[in-house]
Amino acid sequence: MIGTWVNVMAIICGSLLGIVLKKGLPDKIKEITMQAIGLGVVLVGLKMAFVSENLVIVLLSMAFGAAVGEWMNIEGFLEKVGKLLEDKLSALGNGKSSIARGFVAATLLYCVGAMAITGALQSGLTGDHSTLYAKSVLDGITAIILTTTLGIGVIFSSLAVLFYQGTITLLAGIMQNIISDVVITEVTATGGLLILAIGLGLLEIKKIKVGNLLPALLFVVILAEIAQKLNELISIF
Repeated sequence: MIGTWVNVMAIICGSLLGIVLKKGLPDKIKEITMQAIGLGVVLVGLKMAFVSENLVIVLLSMAFGAAVGEWMNIEGFLEKVGKLLEDKLSALGNGKSSIARGFVAATLLYCVGAMAITGALQSGLTGDHSTLYAKSVLDGITAIILTTTLGIGVIFSSLAVLFYQGTITLLAGIMQNIISDVVITEVTATGGLLILAIGLGLLEIKKIKVGNLLPALLFVVILAEIAQKLNELISIF
């Protein structure tokens, strides 16, 4: 849970700083800062991806996951849900700086994404919080920018992050005793590729529908388990 707590504190601190900087930040500073963070996210993704010990499993998982995710249109579904929530809850307040609108916009940004899921899984399964630390930096700076435009409602999104990521982390911690080290390794590598895709998007190199790649995290568990069982059978004979 350490990574999630750091993420929560980053959002709170960023929101408070955003209140101080009510006039906002120059666009040039925002741009170069996001590019710097994008480079860091790419580094985190590459570091995770390189731990793979079976590239075939990772590649097949990404291919199957992409096909299923595109067929299900997960990215489109998440966008529709987000738009629906934003329209419904933003109606509770008046004006662009309503608490409801700030809360919804920030919550969707921080929770609906591969980095939140992958980071929380990595934190719970391996005890490695590096992805959530990187996300914390990204979320903290984003909180500054959002708060200057949407108001104090952004700070309350930290509660949603605590519940969402915390739940995933705790469940992953329980699964740690069930899932083998081989599976954890390949899940980490696959998650790294998803995070790399996020980094490429932040750098505006290539916009990838990362949401449609999320099923890869399920396929990698299945394929890694199958591969491990086959290796065990082969070793017996």
